[in-house]
Amino acid sequence: MIRFRKPLRLPAVLRAKGRPELRVLERTYASDPLGYDSGMKVFAFNSAIYGHSSVKAALRKAQHDKCAFCESKISHIAYGDVEHFRPKAGWRQAEKGPLHRPGYYWLAYDWGNLFLACAICNQQFKKNLFPLRTPSRRATNHLQRVSQEEPLLLDPAADDPETFISFRKEVPYAVGGNARGRATIKHLGLQRAALAERRRDHLEKLEALKVIAGQTGPKAVHARSLLKRLRGDYEPYASMARAFLR
Repeated sequence: MIRFRKPLRLPAVLRAKGRPELRVLERTYASDPLGYDSGMKVFAFNSAIYGHSSVKAALRKAQHDKCAFCESKISHIAYGDVEHFRPKAGWRQAEKGPLHRPGYYWLAYDWGNLFLACAICNQQFKKNLFPLRTPSRRATNHLQRVSQEEPLLLDPAADDPETFISFRKEVPYAVGGNARGRATIKHLGLQRAALAERRRDHLEKLEALKVIAGQTGPKAVHARSLLKRLRGDYEPYASMARAFLR
């Protein structure tokens, strides 16, 4: 998991359609806050807005065509899901905890809340999870501020994940046992076996190149060039590569 920067200018569909839709959601909540707070009423969201091809394309470019969480190349394995960092429909504090409604409905079309993720990270692991260090500080409607929250999951567009998570070979670990690193690894499935296998294959190439790079001659020069490239943000599993080569 690495940090990346989204363009400041959000996709046009989020401005033209997302912002008016947000006003509708706010008015809808205001019409019956008790109904929505109790979960008796639920919001309807327009996936054609946040899942628009232009939104996906902008996220794909910003994220170097990688899953925002596991760093697998999305175009190699799937089309990618537009993931809501703060879940739009409902949230869970714990993996087996109750689903609370409403979710962060006011962030359904918010550019800062959207990522492109592989289906495994999004659908099998994160789902509706959004644990906070202090649950009582959670924002539960659009009149409250999410800035008061202390999320346990790392935001790859706001945090520097590599200060929280590093690697021992292909295995991620929380630096100094920090809570945010541990929660992110656990809830996003960053230690899952299939992902570890992909990283292990990548690591074997890095190890071979490192041996050659330590020698002399044209092959060593080429190997050093390849190692430099494989540390780049646009490469899969760059965080593991950088940890290995440090």
